[in-house]
Amino acid sequence: MSHFILMLTRNDQTVTNAREVYQSISRCGLKYVGFKDIGLSFDELKLLASDIRQDGCKVMLEVVSSTKESELRSIEAAIELKVDYLLGGRHAKEAVKLLRGRDIQYFPFAGHTMGHPTKLTGSIPEIVEDAKELCAMDSVHGLDLLAYRFAGDAPDLACQVVKAVNKPVIAAGSIDRPERVQAMRAAGMWAFTVGSALFDGLFPINNLKAQVESVLELDGVTT
Repeated sequence: MSHFILMLTRNDQTVTNAREVYQSISRCGLKYVGFKDIGLSFDELKLLASDIRQDGCKVMLEVVSSTKESELRSIEAAIELKVDYLLGGRHAKEAVKLLRGRDIQYFPFAGHTMGHPTKLTGSIPEIVEDAKELCAMDSVHGLDLLAYRFAGDAPDLACQVVKAVNKPVIAAGSIDRPERVQAMRAAGMWAFTVGSALFDGLFPINNLKAQVESVLELDGVTT
């Protein structure tokens, strides 16, 4: 079984009407809802996080900062927002120092990431080795894997990473059709994110709420 994480994002940034969108789908049975650290002001992100938390959902922030300095600022923002999960980022050694003693689950990116929208580069063995090194850190609770942002065999990459580590892995980025959801579930992913594809209407139903419900209804997907 794999958890569905709804990302209120499009093209790697939080949609400007995220609160309105969330209210329209908040009764779909979601348990995990996330957003990026760009696209809205900090005050607006605080209100969005509060909306999500009031519904009993876990709040997830995915970092897409391109520099070490901006990434660390994003982590500080996540702490102030009191998110439940912090996804992404590449500076794990520095991040865990900021997160020490905080009740935040930390899932950094596995492998070398670059650009915006973020891409995953390197070979499968290199990404697997990096995943193992990250998971050896006590303060890393899991991994964020950009499987479909990798210029290679995404399902094979996902399978190899999951087999190599003993912590949960989230598949993120470009999961834009039921077949990709099923491939990540088959690979043993703890969870997967869907964001842009829903806002672009890539699942076979035009209404956003119906699309969210269709993902929840896929075999092997759980809230």
